[in-house]
Amino acid sequence: MANRTAPLATLAVVLAAAVTTVIWQPPAAHAAGLSPFDVAGRGATVPFTEIEAEKAATNGTSTGTDRTYGTLSSEASGREAVTLDAAGEYVEFTLTKPANAVTFRYSIPDGKNASLDLRTGSTLIKTVPVTSKYSWFYGYYPFTNNPGDGRPHHFYDETRATFGTTYPAGTKIRIQVSSTAQSPSFTVDLADFENVPAAVAKPSGAIDVVAGYGADPTGATDSTAKFQAAVNAGASSGRVVYVPAGNFTLYSHVIVDRVTLAGAGPWYTVLGGRHPTQRSQAAGIYGKYVGQGGPSQNVVVKDLAIVGDIQERVDEDQVNAFGGAMSNSTIDNVWMQHTKVGAWMDGPMDKFTIRNSRILDQTADGVNFHIGVTNSTVTNTFVRNTGDDGLAMWAENTPNVANSFTHNTVVVPILANNIVSYGGRDITISDNVMAETVTNGGGLHVANRYPGVTGPTAVAGTWTLARNTLIRTGNADYNWNFGIGALWFWPDQGAITGATINVTDTDILDSSYAAIQWIGNATSGLNLTNVNIVGAGTFALQAQAPASATFTNVKASGIAQNPPTYNCVGSALAITDGGGNSGWQSANPYCGPWPAPQWGNTTTTPPTSSPTSSPTPSPSTSTTPPSGNLAAGRPATATGQADVYGPGNATDGNPNTYWESTNNAFPQSITVDLGQNRPVARVVLKLPPATAWATRTQTLSVLGSTDGSTFSTVKSSAGYVFNPASGNTVTVPVTTTQRYLRLTVTGNTGWPAGQLSEFEVYAS
Repeated sequence: MANRTAPLATLAVVLAAAVTTVIWQPPAAHAAGLSPFDVAGRGATVPFTEIEAEKAATNGTSTGTDRTYGTLSSEASGREAVTLDAAGEYVEFTLTKPANAVTFRYSIPDGKNASLDLRTGSTLIKTVPVTSKYSWFYGYYPFTNNPGDGRPHHFYDETRATFGTTYPAGTKIRIQVSSTAQSPSFTVDLADFENVPAAVAKPSGAIDVVAGYGADPTGATDSTAKFQAAVNAGASSGRVVYVPAGNFTLYSHVIVDRVTLAGAGPWYTVLGGRHPTQRSQAAGIYGKYVGQGGPSQNVVVKDLAIVGDIQERVDEDQVNAFGGAMSNSTIDNVWMQHTKVGAWMDGPMDKFTIRNSRILDQTADGVNFHIGVTNSTVTNTFVRNTGDDGLAMWAENTPNVANSFTHNTVVVPILANNIVSYGGRDITISDNVMAETVTNGGGLHVANRYPGVTGPTAVAGTWTLARNTLIRTGNADYNWNFGIGALWFWPDQGAITGATINVTDTDILDSSYAAIQWIGNATSGLNLTNVNIVGAGTFALQAQAPASATFTNVKASGIAQNPPTYNCVGSALAITDGGGNSGWQSANPYCGPWPAPQWGNTTTTPPTSSPTSSPTPSPSTSTTPPSGNLAAGRPATATGQADVYGPGNATDGNPNTYWESTNNAFPQSITVDLGQNRPVARVVLKLPPATAWATRTQTLSVLGSTDGSTFSTVKSSAGYVFNPASGNTVTVPVTTTQRYLRLTVTGNTGWPAGQLSEFEVYAS
């Protein structure tokens, strides 16, 4: 049968006539309750066995199952955990394999430091400290540690402990509360049990950072200079630099180039620390930046842990476990925890590999390949509880080419996506398992988004998205009133065109909202083959932008909404029938109000009413000056926006949301409609009050109009200083009567775009 393209509204008729032999079979595992470790042959091969608290014996209380942002359950693996709130309450795990160590994931109320007991029967194995200091973030991006900002999230942290002996399979290990004096409750999500091997001995001829250079294995003093001296000696002599067992304090980066830095194993050799007075200096292993003698070459870092002390997110701080630029280099068997990013690599750089590693509890991304990273990979790596994208590539201004993320397990990114590439050419994302997206993202994302992702850096070439499993991914975006798909495409800064994107042998299971979504500009060149959709909280397909694709053996079942497709672009969604499809087609796809998600795989009928809109009042002259902010809640438009930072954020009354214009494209304007002609005495402009928004000067003018088409200057262009010390607020006095007020921004010393969190207008 020849392939043909048809609008989705008629596609059901086309497919009904197809006669196809289907040889692909869905996996035996059910979507509901599926663990990321139930998927054979995909994801990372890990050295531990994971047991969920809700599946263990307990006398505690289940948190219940929920995916609503801001709840303990929404951030739990499997979307359920167990709360212990009295002395003697426990979760008891039965070992399925011998183990001598455990990592467990927990949450305690903010501001608390406490402990939990590890027990077997009546025997106390160890008392383990737990803390809230690496969890509990508040407000809107980039988030704060201030409870007064509301919107608490990032509730969980992890800790690890060795038992001192190896317990056989069948042993019952309890995590138990001995006292609630230090914390009124303890929520346990899961436990990872493993049998840690013996420490790796010093290689023959290696330089020892302790014996040879005096590094302090107790962590009592800063060892940065001694590490750097040992690394420099290793580079000049060609000898391995060995870091024996110990806890080493580093107040700043160790710069590596043409050297192997090897530890005794990630449970034995631990690097950490942070400068006591310089917030932006902390433990990390960095290559040389391009322009500063980099990229570094032929670096190997292996068999150690970097466990930092980063408790906040400040995007400009270089407080990552790994950074800089490294070519022909490998990170192998490294544990990264409590840093800002596990590895934020700034190219151009080539042939860089992270493998066999663990990345846990970051305040931002797990990994980001940023600016001209080529032929590089992350493989067989486990990522959990990142504060932003789990694994990301961002081709800002310089193409990322031929990179891959393969055989990784990425779970519970607190913000954004499990795996994403923003632009790039010839990208491979294969054999991964992604689970538990929390908010503002999906499981797997392909996008032309963020600064510098356009033209030669945009999505191009052949993309291979193969043999991936997505479990309970996609979720609500708190900037929008609709959900994000598990697999989603967003060409925000120009259409995805000319590329070939092949999605094959992929399972999209128990999605929180839609299984597949298109938004933004048009997407083309998409081929889906052997894609199994089982369970979706809203739709199988969600088309909010034009898309053209070929579907072959794409099967959907357990879709909450009937019809199973949301399509408000009509024939601009064109699916070519490759045969063997079922469960997502509809002769009359839905377009209307967004339905609430159903997380029980129950088919429902969406709302039947159409969206309502308020008519725009006719222009008139007000004789009584109104009080308060005249722009509050009023419609706002702009010449452009970056990502989700739309103009409506500037009139929503929330100082933490903001409009950001298209980047690197001055001049840019934002216009507010006051509804009718109003006398105006002052304009108040704000940026988010968080100190992370450093002082900046924006050059702007104020224009006005009574009809929305002809604008005149109300205030000539001038520079206005936004300083967090004064609330990041400026006031522009004016004397005018207008219905429409427009700000035109021609410069910003802090970012190459116009930025406003609030555009307020007052009559007095």
